Amino acid sequence: MSTKPGYGKNKVILVICDGLGDRPSLPLDGKTPLQAAETPYLDEISKAGINGLMDVISPGIVPGSDTAHLAILGYDPYKYYPGRGVFEALGADMVLHKGDVAFRANFATVDEKMRVIDRRAGRKGSKELAEALNGLEIDGVKIYLENTTEHRCAVVMESKTVNLSKYVSDVDTHEEGGIVKKCVPLKDKEGEGEGEKKTAKIVNEFVRLSYEILNRHSENEERRRKGEPPANIILLRGAGSYVEVPSIKARFGFSAACVAGASLYKGVAKYLGMDIIPVEGTTGRADTNLNNKAEAALHALKTHDFVFLHVKATDSMGHDGDFEGKKNMISRIDKELIARIKDAAAYIVITADHSTPVSIKRHSSDPVPVVIKGAGVRKDRVNKFDEFSAVSGGLGRIRGIDLMPILSDFMGYYKMYGT
Repeated sequence: MSTKPGYGKNKVILVICDGLGDRPSLPLDGKTPLQAAETPYLDEISKAGINGLMDVISPGIVPGSDTAHLAILGYDPYKYYPGRGVFEALGADMVLHKGDVAFRANFATVDEKMRVIDRRAGRKGSKELAEALNGLEIDGVKIYLENTTEHRCAVVMESKTVNLSKYVSDVDTHEEGGIVKKCVPLKDKEGEGEGEKKTAKIVNEFVRLSYEILNRHSENEERRRKGEPPANIILLRGAGSYVEVPSIKARFGFSAACVAGASLYKGVAKYLGMDIIPVEGTTGRADTNLNNKAEAALHALKTHDFVFLHVKATDSMGHDGDFEGKKNMISRIDKELIARIKDAAAYIVITADHSTPVSIKRHSSDPVPVVIKGAGVRKDRVNKFDEFSAVSGGLGRIRGIDLMPILSDFMGYYKMYGT
C-alpha cells in the first residue's frame, strides 16, 4: 500500500448520537423515535448528502459502545481492543501504567443477601462515595476509583510487586434480581495463572469492602430517608490492560479532536491520540449543554482537521425504554446542535455507534443510518434521516471500519492500494 499527497485538505465533523438507531414502535404508527422526532436540519443534511446503513461491527453482531467507537474511528476492534476498563480510566484522566488492570464499574443497590435491586443505583453516584473507596490497599495492590458520569465509575488496580491480569470475569450481574457474582480467573491456555487468581481474589475482596463501607455511609443513610436507592456497592466489569496503539495522526495523517461528556468516549479518543476538548456543562446526560458542545466543535475545527462530537443521552433513554424521551432528545440535538454545525466543515457526517431499541432496552445488531454531506459526494434521493429512508441511499450498507477510509479520501488523505 502506498500513500500519495492529497488534492487539498478538507475538514470533517463527525457526530455520533449514541444508541440512536431503533426498531418500529407499533403503538406509534410503526415509527422509530428518529422517525417521530422533529429533525429539519438532519433531514437537510440527508437531502444534500449520500446516505446509507452501517453495520458497526458486522451484520448480526451486537456492538458495545467501546468496540463500536473503535471501529467507526478506523480501528478494527478484533485487533485493537484493550478492554473497556482502559477507556473508562483514560476518560476519567486516571494514570495507567503497564501492568495495571482497569475496570469499568457501577454504583449499584443491593440488599443484605447481595441481591441486585438496582444495578445503576437510580443513575446516581457521587464523588463523596467514590472518595470513601479511593486509595484502598489490598494485599499489596493499590486501588483507585473515580466517579465519572451518573452511576458510572472507573477503577484502576496498581501494584509494583503483584502481577495482575485482565483475564478475570465480571462481578456485575448485568440485570436486576441476580446475586452479585464472584470474580473468577478466565485465562485457561495452560490452566489458571497466578496473576489471574490473585486479581480475582483482589476484586472479590474490594467488592466486599465496597459494600461494607458504602452501606453504612452517611450519604446512603440520607438516601434511604428520602426513599432513594442507596449506592451501597461497586460492581466491576470489563477488565482491561493498557497497550499503546498508533495514533489517528500516525495512521491517517490528520489531526483530531474529541468533544464528549461521558468518560468512555473521551477515553477511546485519548487512546487513539485525539485531543480532548474540555466543555462546560457536558454531563453525558439529557441535561448536557448541546450549545456548548456545538461551540466547542466549531472552535476545535480551527486547529484540527477532524472533530468527533459525541452525544450520550439517546442511548440512556433507549436503555430506559423511554420512547418520548428519546424522541425529544433527538429533536433537541437537531435544533441545538446540528443546526449550528451543519455547514461548519467541508464534510459533515452523522451516524450512531449502535441501535438501542426502546422495546428491548439494550443494544441490538440493527444497522444504523449514516450520512455524509460535502463536495463530491454522490448525492442520492434520500430526503429524511432515519433508519428506513437510509436503506435506499447511495452508500448502501457499509461496516463501521469502512467509514474512516471513506472520509480520509474525501479529506485528501487517501491511501492508494497498489501503484
